[in-house]
Amino acid sequence: MKQLWAPWRMEYIRTASKECRSGRKRCLFCTLAASKKDENDLILYRGELGFVVMNRYPYNNGHLMAAPYRHVGDLEKLLPTEAQELFELVQASMRVLRTDMKPHGYNVGMNLGRVAGAGVKDHLHVHVVPRWRGDVNYMPVIAETRVVSEHLGETWQRLKNRFEGRG
Repeated sequence: MKQLWAPWRMEYIRTASKECRSGRKRCLFCTLAASKKDENDLILYRGELGFVVMNRYPYNNGHLMAAPYRHVGDLEKLLPTEAQELFELVQASMRVLRTDMKPHGYNVGMNLGRVAGAGVKDHLHVHVVPRWRGDVNYMPVIAETRVVSEHLGETWQRLKNRFEGRG
């Protein structure tokens, strides 16, 4: 299997599991929803029941996410009004991307539950990923290529420093 180096993903990996002061894992989408720094947090649009945010660690250029404000991880527990607005936000995202970036297609979907690949499993969100002919696609399955999230030299240096300091 080939390897693809993507060291910029390490920032996400290191911060994804940090806990909030209550001892519970913090929820990215609840934090973003409560934020007043839309530009800093890459929030593109706020609706009545949900919002659209750019993925800070995208799978592709223009990778957006739509999420309800309410902390809910089960699609079946969305209120009808939340579900309607969520998919209106997905449609709006596709329109904006089509106008600005002119993709040839989209991957649109949700990863519900940890085994389905959810990075934030308790606050559902919909990924909207624009795609172009010839761009990357399902690399591990089709291209037999694995994404390595940190450069080996960086990992080595960090672990070396730990061993030298014994901790």
